[in-house]
Amino acid sequence: MRRLLTCAAGILSVALAVPSRVDGQPAMQPPANPSKAPGTILKNKAPVAKEILKVSLPKSQEADLSNGVHLIVIEDHRAPQVFFQMLVDGAGGYYDPPSTPGLASFTAALMREGTTTKTSEEISEQLDRLAAAVSVGAGVASPFATVNGNGLTINLDTVLALMADVLMNPSFTQAEVDRYKTRSRANFINQRTQPGFLAQERLAKATFGDHPLSRVAPTPAALDALTRDALVEFHKAHYVPDHAVLAVAGDISLAQAKARAEAAFGGWKKSGAPIEAQAAPPALSQPSISFVARPNSVQTSLRVGTQSLQRTDPDYDALSVANRVLGGGPTGRLFEHLREQKGYTYGAGSGFNATRIRGLWTASTDVRSEVTDPALTDLLDEIRQMREVPVSEKELADTKRALIAGFALSLESPNEILQNYIDRYLYHLPADYWDTYPARIDAITAADIQRVAQKYWAPERLQIVAVGDASKVEPALSKLGTVKKFDADGKEIK
Repeated sequence: MRRLLTCAAGILSVALAVPSRVDGQPAMQPPANPSKAPGTILKNKAPVAKEILKVSLPKSQEADLSNGVHLIVIEDHRAPQVFFQMLVDGAGGYYDPPSTPGLASFTAALMREGTTTKTSEEISEQLDRLAAAVSVGAGVASPFATVNGNGLTINLDTVLALMADVLMNPSFTQAEVDRYKTRSRANFINQRTQPGFLAQERLAKATFGDHPLSRVAPTPAALDALTRDALVEFHKAHYVPDHAVLAVAGDISLAQAKARAEAAFGGWKKSGAPIEAQAAPPALSQPSISFVARPNSVQTSLRVGTQSLQRTDPDYDALSVANRVLGGGPTGRLFEHLREQKGYTYGAGSGFNATRIRGLWTASTDVRSEVTDPALTDLLDEIRQMREVPVSEKELADTKRALIAGFALSLESPNEILQNYIDRYLYHLPADYWDTYPARIDAITAADIQRVAQKYWAPERLQIVAVGDASKVEPALSKLGTVKKFDADGKEIK
């Protein structure tokens, strides 16, 4: 699922403010810091309709296969092509054994590297000849593994057969496992040199503790310990059709999709085993400030984050609008202030994800080391103002119009519409949820935005992380409260 795996989603409403107390010590509140520097000049010349967008989405057609796989189909015959996506609940990194974080990701990556009937090269060559694609992935904190693919309508039977072979019959040969470990080890070493990765890793740990949502990447130790037997066992236990969803969009009807899916996946047997429900992460009890040392760094990576909400929370729409005001692209306050007015950075923004359990909201930017202090002050002050000052009528109207326009544009894509119906199925949303989306967004008020900013971006919930050179970063953080220090390997510095 696009929003679950990619985790996609960019709605992180950040009302990031400085914690009032950290580890029992008072923290300094950043002063209001309005800028007199010129920023973006909006011409307001684009033609804009004031009426609320009314939509009636193409309706999905749904059925169940004989083995329990739920089928969702969106017909669109404008092009002779079909896109498909299968979500296998229970096969994502959320369900990794605690001793082997990353096993789900390893399993998904190696499923594409050969089956009991075809080598990796043969699969790739056949897909190339068909102008088709099949891929498998599993996020390190997601409950799902995802099999994506596409192909021309005329070749669909062959592509689905390949997908089924990859899904049900991976070989996990020792030679492929060894090659995967060799090339992945270099990637794991390299990612620890990236300040953005270090910042996100520390923020996730500060926000979620030891919960599975704290995982941002597999560990080198888990990779070294990886065995073929572990891959085979995980695949056998977790890649079952009991709670799988097959979503199809394109030049195909429900009857055709069901017949072809039965032919391809009919041999995939149910296990009958229930999936362990996801547990919510422990609620945040206090703010924190973390510093990750990266000597001689010419930039500082700043992250401010907290737990967000569940996808079905009534505050979801209001938080989406609030996040757009604060950090939604080049019109968001963070981008306008930190880049356009102050020139601290090339970019700044915020976003959040929301699934069956509370996700993560993050405000982020990378700035020149010498402006770490004022950049962090301004970032936190923008969050404070979201909590304390109502959004103006014009800014609110422009933000809601942009969200609704983006939604309208997305409806040009059958695949995008399909993603909406996947969300509706996974989260048990009302049947008219997407038809009423524009009206719900338009109904959000300035009071709604201020309320969710105060609720989700309260000072006592905020986790602040900075990665960079100690001489530039530590003085800025120390003004805010007690700072915990870590090295690039994630070990605390006492």
